[in-house]
Amino acid sequence: MDDASLVKRYQLGDIRAFNELANRWQSKIHRFSYGFFGNADDAGEITQKTLIRVYKKAGELEEPGKFSSWIYRIANNLCLDELKRAGRRKSSPLGSWSEQIAESENHIPSRQLESKELGVIIQNALLTLSDDQRVVIILKEFEGMKFREIAEILDESENTIKSRMYYGLRSLRKILTEQNIQPEYLNYD
Repeated sequence: MDDASLVKRYQLGDIRAFNELANRWQSKIHRFSYGFFGNADDAGEITQKTLIRVYKKAGELEEPGKFSSWIYRIANNLCLDELKRAGRRKSSPLGSWSEQIAESENHIPSRQLESKELGVIIQNALLTLSDDQRVVIILKEFEGMKFREIAEILDESENTIKSRMYYGLRSLRKILTEQNIQPEYLNYD
């Protein structure tokens, strides 16, 4: 059953339909939120708040076919609210990531360790971008969305989204180049 059908069933009072939606979307929203904060606890909190908001407001959703855009918009707004409330201090410092890597270094083969270190560097580079650029890159590159879908979620023009993507990737490339990350480790030229 697709999301729109589940939303309609939930709107008719079927709690199991909501549970199915929550199960389908929990990891997606967590991954999306993690891109904002680089911290599993904060991502978990945003995920929980998002699902609570969906539970309370899904009855008001007039176009169940647009559920995915709607839930990402909720998560995005909650992430932005949290960043404003707590300031940039919510992002995870590089030191804590380095400690985690050092602790696990003896247990991870070198290629996996390189991949994990690169992930940490990319995550920290993402945290330096503006919120507008970061959300576009997360939705496009990590969630695999099309520009049209992102434009709908953020209620912006497709050209604005493409521009944010371009400038965000340009900034990421600069940051990664400054950290001597070789182009062959990245999937773009």
